[in-house]
Amino acid sequence: MARDYRSPMNIHHLELFYYVAKHGGISDAIRHMPYGIQQPAMSAQILRLEDDLGVKLFTRRPFSLTPPGEKLHQFIQPFFANLETMAAELHPAAAAHLRIGAPELVFRDHLPDLLKGLRPRFPGLKLTLRSGYQPQLESWLEQRDIDVALTPLETNPPASLKMVSLLHLPLVLLVPRPSPIKDAAELWARDKIEEPLICLPPTETVSKHFQQGLARLGVDWPPGVEASSLEIINTYVLDGYGIGLSVAVPRQPFPRGLRTLPLEGFKPVELGALWYGEPNPVEKAFLEEIQRRAADLAR
Repeated sequence: MARDYRSPMNIHHLELFYYVAKHGGISDAIRHMPYGIQQPAMSAQILRLEDDLGVKLFTRRPFSLTPPGEKLHQFIQPFFANLETMAAELHPAAAAHLRIGAPELVFRDHLPDLLKGLRPRFPGLKLTLRSGYQPQLESWLEQRDIDVALTPLETNPPASLKMVSLLHLPLVLLVPRPSPIKDAAELWARDKIEEPLICLPPTETVSKHFQQGLARLGVDWPPGVEASSLEIINTYVLDGYGIGLSVAVPRQPFPRGLRTLPLEGFKPVELGALWYGEPNPVEKAFLEEIQRRAADLAR
């Protein structure tokens, strides 16, 4: 006997379909569900939804939504995508969960201080931190997997995202204070730079901007020591392992024993915040805090 197409759709089945459509398949949907569910159970319930509707909603391999699936996704997406925002408006305490994306460098060197001003306002604040670079962070924002991204900006973000520029951090070289090198121009004038370059991995914006600047000067200086943080760079320069590459952060002095060599003409690192849509109370408070801190540093 055929099912009555006018029967109400099961809201739980629609939620499962929303996650499948959002993440491009059942396996990826399971990894992002806010509660546990096994693949056989999800597959069975999606099949039940298709059976109830009498249409196929997506093809499995390669994944793609069918025209009915596209139509259904467009209908349910605003509801499921905005559940957390509505919960925040109805009960602000429920919004005390902030999902932040950033490169590991930002998490290690900057985020702890930023959060100090936020915790008194949200004592029960729960944090989820995801490490990534700008393209990944933009994708996670658009998929609502994170709430706010803090990242060095290498390219303009997509129009779907909102952005605020926070700081422009100039590149500098670090040498031990007794070093006879007075400025970076002395290095560029050499036939070959003998001192090892101590820097972040080549995927970091700091290293990318530096190598681009060297290329414009026609200077070849590959990394000699790759470090995972700016603090490690400081330590290795102090111990005499080479010349370090870093950024000058306002009101954040380098350790005693180090001297900076400004890098004129090198592109600074622009640090920005990205988010999607209208921020909820905790997201808004975080964005206000980081802008206040950035403006304070810039002054």
